[in-house]
Amino acid sequence: MTKVSPWDSLQFDRSPSPLLIVLSGPSGAGKDALLVRLRETDCPLEYITTLTTRARRAKERDNLDYHFVSSDKFQEMIKNNELLEWANVYGNWYGVPGQPVKTALEMGRDTIVKVDTQGAATIKRLLPQAVFVFLMPPSVVELSERLTQRRTESPFDLALRIKTAREEIEQLSLFDYVIVNRRGEIDRAVAQIEAIITAEKCRAKPRGLVL
Repeated sequence: MTKVSPWDSLQFDRSPSPLLIVLSGPSGAGKDALLVRLRETDCPLEYITTLTTRARRAKERDNLDYHFVSSDKFQEMIKNNELLEWANVYGNWYGVPGQPVKTALEMGRDTIVKVDTQGAATIKRLLPQAVFVFLMPPSVVELSERLTQRRTESPFDLALRIKTAREEIEQLSLFDYVIVNRRGEIDRAVAQIEAIITAEKCRAKPRGLVL
């Protein structure tokens, strides 16, 4: 008679907990382009749209690229504790709505939010189990070229963004992963995001995100 080991009945399949992916990086690194390409590849993520009080740029779509709101509305949301994090960046307010993040994660959906480094630091204090990804250009010189070519900033604002980018790059210790977004290689950056998600799902010790 064959002896049955108690190990034979063990099941190793498991359902990993949902991930909260926090994407950050300096202005001009390509965060928006990366998110657009991720959507096009049907990567199964819940995309949380950031709120902002700044004016909408040409080709930007309300409620998709950003939720464009008034300063009064933004301050009301802060007062009502409706934002996961918020910050004033280059004279405008940006924030991540809290309820859509909570709802998506409770439904078991991997979720991605886009924030600046201030926002990433805030979320890390609140939810240290999140996955923090920093997107950066190959060099500050190329970053300057990208910002200049998009022609959306004055010379003063351009210089400020480059200065801020240098300071943000110094905050790499906040992040779990770094992706270098090279010109013309957005698909490579997307593949690296997907690889990060796969690696996180295979962790022997899951992060165990606690809301």
